[in-house]
Amino acid sequence: MEFWKTFRPWNPQTYAHQTLTPAQVLPEDDLVFFLIELVPQLDLTPFYAYYERETRGAPPFDVAMMATLLTYSYCVGVFSSRRIAAACERNLAFLAIVGDQRPDFRTISDFRKIHEARFQDLFVEVLRVAGELGMVKLGNLALDGSKFRAHASRHKAMSYGYMKKEVERLRAEVAALLQQAEQVDAEQDAMLGSRRGDELPAELKRRRERLQAIEAAMRHLEQEAKDQAEVQRRERAEAEAQRQATGKKAGGRPPKEISDTPEERAQTNFTDPEAKIMKVSNKGFDYCFNAQAMVDGAHQIIVAAETCDAANDKEQAVPMADATLANLEAAGIEWPQGVAAKDTEPAVLMADATRSSGEATEIEQPPDQGQPATADQTVAVAQRIPLSADNGYFSEGNVRGLEARGFDPHLATGRQKHNQPQAASASGPPPEEATVKERMAYKLRTKEGRACYVKRKQIVEPVFGQIKQGRGFRQFLLRGLQKVGAEWKLVCLTHNLLKIWRYQCALT
Repeated sequence: MEFWKTFRPWNPQTYAHQTLTPAQVLPEDDLVFFLIELVPQLDLTPFYAYYERETRGAPPFDVAMMATLLTYSYCVGVFSSRRIAAACERNLAFLAIVGDQRPDFRTISDFRKIHEARFQDLFVEVLRVAGELGMVKLGNLALDGSKFRAHASRHKAMSYGYMKKEVERLRAEVAALLQQAEQVDAEQDAMLGSRRGDELPAELKRRRERLQAIEAAMRHLEQEAKDQAEVQRRERAEAEAQRQATGKKAGGRPPKEISDTPEERAQTNFTDPEAKIMKVSNKGFDYCFNAQAMVDGAHQIIVAAETCDAANDKEQAVPMADATLANLEAAGIEWPQGVAAKDTEPAVLMADATRSSGEATEIEQPPDQGQPATADQTVAVAQRIPLSADNGYFSEGNVRGLEARGFDPHLATGRQKHNQPQAASASGPPPEEATVKERMAYKLRTKEGRACYVKRKQIVEPVFGQIKQGRGFRQFLLRGLQKVGAEWKLVCLTHNLLKIWRYQCALT
């Protein structure tokens, strides 16, 4: 067939005689070259320390190469160890990292599992780089959580009520099999002498193993029920003590009795017992973990990343604040300081934990402590860092805990319905007799408070969209809360690496 259009010549055999290198094909500012240069410069001492104790086997792959390979693959949305290994043979960017040293999928998987506890150190190292580049301003932090599916099937789950029935059935079957085994043994001893058959013992072993697994799952649910009951008792005692302190009368129906035993419908999963059934965005339920992220507003750098098995975020605000403080200190990122004039003797001024936002929490001693400071002298002021989160994080304990740690919390106290008008603006300090909840609601109605809280959606929520939709990470590959937490830190540190790379590209 003849065409009137002339096409460019194509000869596939040409590539058989050409040597293609990543440097010839990929752009100079490609992500892979950025990571090849950056990752080996990070402090990988905790990774190398593991191999100082391991003297068996052949020499392992270089830690810097494996760390670069793993971070690059998570940056570009390749999470499976088998897909990473395949890319090391077919993808030029991956070949730029490994060269002729191509690890198989088992080596990649083992490296991720062996060094799971060291991803926290790598997370801090990347955060340190972001801080040195001025990408962490601490002018506005936002906290949020999102559900990620666990590596567990809903078909491998069982409720507590069904477990009890299954245990009774299996115990009866085990007893029947034991009785039948005794009869068969007696018949075979008469027929075969010392020889015996192994069919029934194998069947008995299978049922016993299943019985032991179910009983272990029941003990796990019973322990969880006891722990939850203890938390509920403590919360009720604190609420009762607060009610008596304020002199309020108890109203409403009396609370239900706290039970130490699990509900009949309480479930556990045999694939990953630490995963919990949670409501997901498609209005359904699935086994998930709750991934938390504290994000800085300047360049969407994640400063803290943790996971939990709680379906709600009520108990995560203070732990995430503590993780943020620890990471900032480990990364060498200083708390923001301001200046203020001082016309009194040197002293440390602590702000009231229930006052409105925007005030200093501490004034340090001036350099010359022998003489009183004059009005025209200034001293360093440790400022509160604004921290915004949705109503899922609000509680009086969380507000006080965040303020005690030097943050200025902006926590929504409830949901605003779409058909309701926006609350009237407020100005000035809140009423002195207002409760913590009323003060927080008042703060969010001020011009400054509303401007701070409205930025939450553009700070933290896009981060989860970039991770889930942009890179396709929607399910953990590892199992167990500790391993899942390590994988989440790997996901978040690669998010930060992508931000640093794009920031560097924008400067050049």
